[in-house]
Amino acid sequence: MSNKKVAVLLSGCGVFDGAEINEVVLTLLALENNGFSHQCFAPDIQQHHVIDHKKGDIPPEIRNVFTESARIVRGNIKPVTECNSEQFAAVIVPGGFGVAKNLSNFATGESEFRVEKNTLSALKQFAAENKPAGYMCIAPILIPSVYGPDVKITIGNDGEVIEFIKKAGCQHQIARYNEIVVDETRNVVTTPAYMLAQSIKEAKEGIDKLVEKVVSLL
Repeated sequence: MSNKKVAVLLSGCGVFDGAEINEVVLTLLALENNGFSHQCFAPDIQQHHVIDHKKGDIPPEIRNVFTESARIVRGNIKPVTECNSEQFAAVIVPGGFGVAKNLSNFATGESEFRVEKNTLSALKQFAAENKPAGYMCIAPILIPSVYGPDVKITIGNDGEVIEFIKKAGCQHQIARYNEIVVDETRNVVTTPAYMLAQSIKEAKEGIDKLVEKVVSLL
């Protein structure tokens, strides 16, 4: 295959208000171990809020999702508006509460679920071309908005999120931290990652399987 580059969409930096750092790093490592390069993207928007990851407090700070995401990848990041699916073989979305707070309004509990417009536009490009996509941890909440109903996915076994997914018309399959669920029709791969993993080692097992499956679908 000539195109061995994968787009990775981030949602900030830090599990409680951005992208889950270990999931991002493990994803990039797995891609490289499978012979693929990567380019990370993030929306250039204000974070929903900032959380002190030690104390759990919400300090009166304003941070930017794009700027924070750049921390994880040593500055090698582009705005999600520049993500053109034609340049990539696949897309992967790591988890972290940033998906529920910055890439969508899931965490606010609003009656109408919305995905950040530029992120949704980018992900829909990959869906329209039926290119392989991997969503991990909480990120599968975006899938109904990207693909519509009837997609087979997993977020592990969290009852509240499963209910949301089912109400959106998708099929949820309970899975362990080291398992993946594949929708062969839409080329969508999901894994629970830190929705269930209790260590970096456990998270790595599911993420490695997700990445290996995504690249095998190409």
